[in-house]
Amino acid sequence: MLYRHLGHTDLKVSLLSLGTMTWGHQNSEQDAHQQLDAAVAAGVNFIDTAEMYPTPTHAETWTTTERYLGNWIKARGQRDKLVLASKVSGPAREPKGQSHIRDGLSHHDRKNIVAALEGSLRRLQTDYLDLYQLHWPDRSSNFFGLREYPYVDDHPQTAAIEETLAVLDEQVKAGKVRHIGVSNETPWGVARFLRHSEDKGLARIASIQNPYSLLNRLYENGLSEFSHREGISLLAYSPLAFGTLTGKYLNGALPEGSRLASVYRTFNRYGSDEANSAIASYVRIAKAYGLTPAQLALAFVIRQPFVASAITGQTTLAQLQENLSALEVKLSDEVLGEIQAMHRRIPNPSP
Repeated sequence: MLYRHLGHTDLKVSLLSLGTMTWGHQNSEQDAHQQLDAAVAAGVNFIDTAEMYPTPTHAETWTTTERYLGNWIKARGQRDKLVLASKVSGPAREPKGQSHIRDGLSHHDRKNIVAALEGSLRRLQTDYLDLYQLHWPDRSSNFFGLREYPYVDDHPQTAAIEETLAVLDEQVKAGKVRHIGVSNETPWGVARFLRHSEDKGLARIASIQNPYSLLNRLYENGLSEFSHREGISLLAYSPLAFGTLTGKYLNGALPEGSRLASVYRTFNRYGSDEANSAIASYVRIAKAYGLTPAQLALAFVIRQPFVASAITGQTTLAQLQENLSALEVKLSDEVLGEIQAMHRRIPNPSP
């Protein structure tokens, strides 16, 4: 396993990390514990979860993922070997979309952050988190696949970034959180967090957890400069684009038990004609050079200097082992040239 520093911190995180959002829907607690055992044995130390998991979030299953993880931590007693991260939900974007999470009004104010953190610590059976992240912005902005910026007013209860940062700073000083990060964030938001940290002497964000893959390289436009000049790491989520970059959904295929066949039947973030054309090309490139499509996709992500870790989600141990094998892949100049040519032809079909 290879490790990189998480932003400006002294934490070293595994270059591939374990995502958990399927635990409780597609994966049982036994499955989750088997994944954890195998990942940790392979050197994975960064485990990413969230209070709203599993996704899509439902009243009947939310918080299940953290409980599965907490039970494993208690049983194995390896808390000090982990870099454990969780996230506080933002407010619902659709009516009744997550009314089970603090009535859907989970703004990033003191009441919600404190309640969310205490709940996560209790379920995870630990007294601190190594990284605590804002799952998505409180304000109205373009994230979760939205290309265009929405010119709409914020909700009256939207918390100002300065207020949010002050509450997070208190949790750091109380020892409940070691470091803080943002997720699904924009360059404007990152700039504001940094400014308030500098002006007020508050905790500084260490990481940005945003999507990054062969189908979505938008992080390179703006946010990567923050990584370079401000020492903020990318924790890349969906590096396999919900598994679509493996090629298993090409030509309308919907394998039984897959994510899109089970819990995300209407999800289309990676299903456009342009995306499918790009996926087919990346699959051909991988096979031409003796790689699996997953190896190609993951090797591309983890070679980027702004990436501290790629968060992989898998439902089987075989998928986990294939993902880990990407660590042994070094992409040649020829492969990178073909990837770049493909990217120029169909850039970022799945934001």
